[in-house]
Amino acid sequence: MSRLHVVSGKGGTGKTTVAAALALALAAEGRRTLLVEVEGRQGIAQLFETEPLPYEERKIATAPGGGEVHALAIDPEFALLDYLHMFYKLGSAGRALKKLGAIDFATTIAPGLRDVLLTGKACEAVRRKGKDGRFVYDSVVMDAPPTGRITRFLNVNDEVAGLARTGPIHNQAQAVMRVLKSPQTAVHMVTLLEEMPVQETADGISELRADGLPTGGVIINMVRPAVLDHEAVEAVANGRRTAVAKALSQAGLGGARRGGMAERLVDPLLEQAREHAERVALERAQRAELTGLGLPLHELELLTDGIDLAGLYRLAADLRKQWPA
Repeated sequence: MSRLHVVSGKGGTGKTTVAAALALALAAEGRRTLLVEVEGRQGIAQLFETEPLPYEERKIATAPGGGEVHALAIDPEFALLDYLHMFYKLGSAGRALKKLGAIDFATTIAPGLRDVLLTGKACEAVRRKGKDGRFVYDSVVMDAPPTGRITRFLNVNDEVAGLARTGPIHNQAQAVMRVLKSPQTAVHMVTLLEEMPVQETADGISELRADGLPTGGVIINMVRPAVLDHEAVEAVANGRRTAVAKALSQAGLGGARRGGMAERLVDPLLEQAREHAERVALERAQRAELTGLGLPLHELELLTDGIDLAGLYRLAADLRKQWPA
C-alpha cells in the first residue's frame, strides 16, 4: 500500500529540509518515493542542487540501496488543466482557457480551489498504479503549508464535497478525503526545542485530531549537542567556582589558586556555562511538552555548516535509523 506523508511545521523550523530527508529515508533499499512541493518556492530544487522543477515528475536523487526519489512542484494552473481534461475532456479547450487567463483567474479568486487541486494531485499519486497493477510509488511525501493553515488545507475537500453534492467534483473531493483521513496518510510536525514552535506544534496536533486527520510523528529539528554533562550543569547552576577552577587546573590551564590563570577564567566561563545550562533546562522542558503529546518523537542534529547535499543524506540516514520499518 502506498502511503502519504504530509510534513508541516512553523516557519523557520526546516520543514522543507525535513521533508526532503524523509523522502530519501523512505526511498532506501530499492523503494520509490515522490516528493511533492505545493508552495511554489522551488525549495526542493535548491536542496538537491538541481534546476527548478517543472510540472512533471522527475527523478532527482538515488537513495542508499538503489531507491529513487522523484519530485514534483505542483502548479495549480496545470493541475486545473489536468482536472478539466480528466473529468470534462476539455483538452484543447482547457489550453485555450489558459491562454485567455481564465485558469489563473479561477485559482486566484478561489484560494480554496488551489488547495483542492494541490491535495488532489498528491492523492492521485498515492493511488496511482502501473500496468503491472502495483503502486507506482511506495511513498509520497508532501512538503505542506505551515502549521497555522495545515488543517484547513487538508480539510478543504470536505468543504467542496459539501457544496457540490453530486457530480464529478463531489466524487473527486470525496476520493481525496478518503485518502487523507485513512491509515494511508500521516501528518508529521517539524519543530524546534523552543517555546513558540512547540506551542504551535501542540495546537496544530490538537486541530488535526479534532478534525479527524491522522497524525504521524513529531520531528525535532536542529537539536544541539549537550556540551556539559548533568553533574557539570548542576555545578554551574549552583555557582561552585572552586570546583570549576579545579577542573580547569586539571585540564592544564594554570593553577586553581586565587589569581592564577584557571581562577581568572572561572567567571567568563561560568557565564557561558550558565547560559548553556539555561538552554539545556528550557530544551528539557520543551521535550517533556512534546513527549506529552503521545506521538513518536524523532530528532535530527543541528548541522553547523548548513545544509548541502551531503548534509541532507546525513539527516536522511539519521531518520532511517529512527523511522519504523
